[in-house]
Amino acid sequence: MSIRQALLSLLANQPMYGYQLRSEFEARTGATWPLNVGQVYTTLTRLERDGLVERAGGDDDGHAVYRVTDAGHAEVQAWFATPVDRQTPPRDELAIKLAIAVTVPGVDVRGVIQAQRTDTVRALQEYVRLKSRGTDEDLAWLLVLDSLVFQAEAEVRWLDHCESRLARHRPPPVPAAAPAPVTDESVVR
Repeated sequence: MSIRQALLSLLANQPMYGYQLRSEFEARTGATWPLNVGQVYTTLTRLERDGLVERAGGDDDGHAVYRVTDAGHAEVQAWFATPVDRQTPPRDELAIKLAIAVTVPGVDVRGVIQAQRTDTVRALQEYVRLKSRGTDEDLAWLLVLDSLVFQAEAEVRWLDHCESRLARHRPPPVPAAAPAPVTDESVVR
């Protein structure tokens, strides 16, 4: 996810200072992806360096307020108009864990799958519970929850598939140990 574009799009809506941006980002995403305020200010510095935002003075408490430049507005429009790049898929910790687990001797891969399935189903139930409390005014948060529900459902299906594939998998036969070489000393008389 691009924090840079998300913050820029929030600033395109209205000028804000860093902590306001962090609060607005978390409010709109239901705090699903907590954002460090230091990361916000680092991103603002880079956006300013790149000419996409500029300081618009400060508030009564001395916070530097930022606003989007014309170049920043163009960047926001381009971000919304461009599909998310799927050529380089994000790293999936679970896929990496299972890929490594099946190659490391002694790992209970079925146990890894079952532990993950249990946790994913628990998370899925929590997402559904949270959705039931949402209202139409929470549209942004409900869309995030929908995404999390669909991802969790897909993960459970994928774990089922992994378990099925594991059950069908026949490891290559272990070659028989080669007989020890015969030497004069090893011949029994």
